[in-house]
Amino acid sequence: MSKLKLVVAASAVTLALIPPAAIEIIKPTIALEGGYVNHPNDPGGETNMGVTRKVAVEHGYTGPMKALPRDVAVSIYYQSYLVKPGYVPLIALDPAVTTELFDTSVNMGPARPSRFFQQSLNEICPALKLKVDGQVGPATVAGYARCQQTLLCQAMLPRLDAKQLAEYDRLIRANPKLKVFRKGWVNHRIGNVSMEKCA
Repeated sequence: MSKLKLVVAASAVTLALIPPAAIEIIKPTIALEGGYVNHPNDPGGETNMGVTRKVAVEHGYTGPMKALPRDVAVSIYYQSYLVKPGYVPLIALDPAVTTELFDTSVNMGPARPSRFFQQSLNEICPALKLKVDGQVGPATVAGYARCQQTLLCQAMLPRLDAKQLAEYDRLIRANPKLKVFRKGWVNHRIGNVSMEKCA
């Protein structure tokens, strides 16, 4: 069996174990990211469905990026951008906020949106006094659950978007070549989770 077939077979098993609610969060981001891209100004290099070559290789994929199977991309998204940053327990608490955190993590890595989330929680519920370390662990999840109220999602989404937009602008100041991506980032990633999704 070829390495590609082995990777696809392994990912199919993993895919069967991914909760349906997580797959629903992943689907729109894969649709937004589209297919294969290798933009010269993108420091991520070759990507397919938003998965960079580096991330694909870290997950054991050795085939060409143009041929990255969708199931492998879904599995990578789940493992790297929901499980690893600690977002899975948030899915049941607030799928809309989890969707925002996930999508931002795919776009700029999980550490920054995790800090945005902790900072925003401290702003909305100052009594929590969460450590802003970019690690969404049991204390952060429990803090969100304690602070959760009808309007928490509506208060959280605009804060996350504002911090994300400020980070885009900081990245562009640090690397002006990224300016070519700003319009797409703003159009597709700021305000992309509707307030109507807040429970």
